[in-house]
Amino acid sequence: MLLITGVPYYVFPALALICNIFVVSGNSYNYIRAGNLNLKLLTPYLIGSIPLAFIGGSLIISKNLFEIILFFILTVAGIVLLSNFKNYDDNEQSYKNLPFFISILIGAVLGFVSGIVGIGGGIFLSPILFLLKVGKPKHIVTAASLFILINSTSGIIGQLTKNYVLMEISKYWYLILAVIIGGQIGNFLNLKIFPTRILALITAILVLFVAIRMGVKIFI
Repeated sequence: MLLITGVPYYVFPALALICNIFVVSGNSYNYIRAGNLNLKLLTPYLIGSIPLAFIGGSLIISKNLFEIILFFILTVAGIVLLSNFKNYDDNEQSYKNLPFFISILIGAVLGFVSGIVGIGGGIFLSPILFLLKVGKPKHIVTAASLFILINSTSGIIGQLTKNYVLMEISKYWYLILAVIIGGQIGNFLNLKIFPTRILALITAILVLFVAIRMGVKIFI
């Protein structure tokens, strides 16, 4: 949603990654406290993603390329989320183990993309894990939250290697504050009111809305 506010493209990834860190920190703490962390599930994805998130964050790309990549990423993420949102509360599935190397490869790809465009990667990881049926919903949601938190941290370190980023993001403190407040409201709704699948559906709709707006801007 930061894209709608007109944030410059070269600032957006760093700003988005910082917002990710603030928003998912509370979620991650609550999930871990509830005993939902499955390190065996999460670890291979982090092994692949952390170094690639840093590398992606340190890259400098053109505005046109950034917008096209982000449009594609948001479109795919929205469609995948929309097609899988019902699985977020389904505890009746049977689960299977994914080869360790494949998990590392998936993590590496998601980490690299996360660092470049600032999406954190969890928006992809959770629907992918649901599609592959590799764990219980509570374990997947927890893994996705921690994946976002850790990759956003790695990605922002990469972003800060660009000399202009730190100075530019300080101008948008009010957006960070707004995202933090909105994120805490979302966390409360997730824990106390709405089932996870409803928030996944809302997220999918918002992501597709932003993707459509970007598509109109780029191609029309």
